[in-house]
Amino acid sequence: MDDDRVWSFEESLWQASQGRYHERVDAECIMALSHAPYLFQGDAAVEAVAGTPEWDEVTFSNRQISRPEEGLIVVGYEVKAEKDDLCFTAACTSVYRRKAHEDWTVVQHAQVAQPKGDGSD
Repeated sequence: MDDDRVWSFEESLWQASQGRYHERVDAECIMALSHAPYLFQGDAAVEAVAGTPEWDEVTFSNRQISRPEEGLIVVGYEVKAEKDDLCFTAACTSVYRRKAHEDWTVVQHAQVAQPKGDGSD
């Protein structure tokens, strides 16, 4: 998957429906999120993010991609997501695993929420 497709894939997850999460988040995925119980796995990971808003605007900065081996992609970035008066900023990582040709799933995702007023806005 080339870099443009990687970022399109990641952005699509920030603006996804619950069905999209079930399609693209691996059954073995582990997520670290900024709300209790903080660590989620499998279906619990999908459910933990399925309740988030379908953001109207998503902006990535400080984007980084690593391909440590064939069929594995690691991304890191800062995100600013907005919907109406709600704004969320975080540093994030995701790991994708290729299951088949052009079939990628998220096997890890982490978000470290950035406090408001930290100068990153």
